[in-house]
Amino acid sequence: MSSRPTFGTIKRVVAVLIAITVVLAAGIVVGQAPAIFGVEEDSEATIAFEDQQTDGTNVTIDEVSLSDGGFVVITDGGNEPIAASEYLDRGTHQNVTIERSEGDPELVGQLTATVHQDTDDDETYTYEETDGEEDLPYLEGGYPVSDTATVTATGNEAVSDSFTVESVDAPATATTDQTIEVDAEIRNPTDFDQQQNIEVRIGGSVIERQVLELGGGDSSEVTFEVDTTGTSPGTRILGVYTEDHGELQEIELEFHTDPSVTVVDASEDEVTVDVATPESGFVAVEDDEEVLGTSGELEAGEHDNVTVEFDENATVDEDDELTVVVYGGDPADVEAASPIEHEGESVEETFTVADVRAEADAEDGADENGESGEGDGEG
Repeated sequence: MSSRPTFGTIKRVVAVLIAITVVLAAGIVVGQAPAIFGVEEDSEATIAFEDQQTDGTNVTIDEVSLSDGGFVVITDGGNEPIAASEYLDRGTHQNVTIERSEGDPELVGQLTATVHQDTDDDETYTYEETDGEEDLPYLEGGYPVSDTATVTATGNEAVSDSFTVESVDAPATATTDQTIEVDAEIRNPTDFDQQQNIEVRIGGSVIERQVLELGGGDSSEVTFEVDTTGTSPGTRILGVYTEDHGELQEIELEFHTDPSVTVVDASEDEVTVDVATPESGFVAVEDDEEVLGTSGELEAGEHDNVTVEFDENATVDEDDELTVVVYGGDPADVEAASPIEHEGESVEETFTVADVRAEADAEDGADENGESGEGDGEG
């Protein structure tokens, strides 16, 4: 394990030194220093969006808390929002009403409310119009902070002819390489035969889907074999959904192995590693001063033979001490990424190209000797 500072550590140290200079120049008392240094928790949010009946023109968010202010955005499963709240100041807000704009779809059905930040500080929601550059969602465990509700039209027993989910039975815990059984009781509330899709989602992503046919008024138990591979660990929402209805429960997913990274090949141009990461991120190769190259984005899970090509301006000698580090975040925004830790230590490995080559040559020699030995023993 290397003890040298990563590029993220160096950047934070420089920022602290600059802040200290500002404090001393302004003559501010020491007790105020933490606020100036930016010593605060990452942006956080929570939201509660309960099932409700409306006239289709608005919905009510029961409670939303935002550490830095922002917006609540309503979607119906598509990529585009169908309504967004006015700007909300930091703090907790109750009974927030969100109205649809004229010409937009009615606010009925299976809707999702997601909490977004106001990253450009203009108090105007611009996530879509900036192609996701501004007003990003608040995140928890790498996933947007959101809640899903079934919204039905006032005076109607159902907003559509959708099947209903009467109950869901799934394990409370699982690992991220496991196939679990999810049982759901599905009912057709109408008087006529229908065929509809039934979906299982974890963390908002569709994991399994079946087509179910039911006669009018009939019910049936549906069983799904759900593979959790690639799902990020942590407390996740597992839901079974029909066209306009769903039932949810929490599932605690534990990463199935220890986070790790191992160098399997190296040259002056690139490094190949095997990596196990509990969240989406990437692998970076660094020396004492800079990042020499990064992999593409990796989903949570185990990955073999991940290649990290060095930047075209990087110069690497075979005896240079390098470190490969696993990061959580986007390889397109390295400065904002954070090293993934296991038992309080960064997941990394220090190596030289010469050492990796020597080890590979030794293994090749052992294989050749082993084959020769078998040949000598014959006859």
